[in-house]
Amino acid sequence: QVQLVESGGGLVQAGDSLRLSCAASGRTFSSYTMGWFRQAPGKGREFVAAISWSGITTYYADSVKGRFTISRDNALNTVFLHMNSLKPEDTAIYYCAASSNRRPTAARAMNILEYDDWGQGTQVTVSS
Repeated sequence: QVQLVESGGGLVQAGDSLRLSCAASGRTFSSYTMGWFRQAPGKGREFVAAISWSGITTYYADSVKGRFTISRDNALNTVFLHMNSLKPEDTAIYYCAASSNRRPTAARAMNILEYDDWGQGTQVTVSS
């Protein structure tokens, strides 16, 4: 099990950038596939991005591809989500999640059910 704490959310204007961070506890962070999900008001939680344990393989939702970048620093036990060209429709609570599956298929990496541990979320609000 790993404990996750997100930070970096806030209120920004359309077109701005933000960087979210997710700090993980536990010595086995480097063995986890990490993901970011988001939940907008009145909607279900949806996949945003994921990164393999090594950082070599990344996956993105079509809605954020080309604007968001996921990265990780295993020495710091931290995963990041760099968000550029933010849009009002990106407004949501963003959650960090960890999966013990080190080599998921793309479909599994994007599946909410694949993730075992979750952070408490950080609010991102984008005004038009």
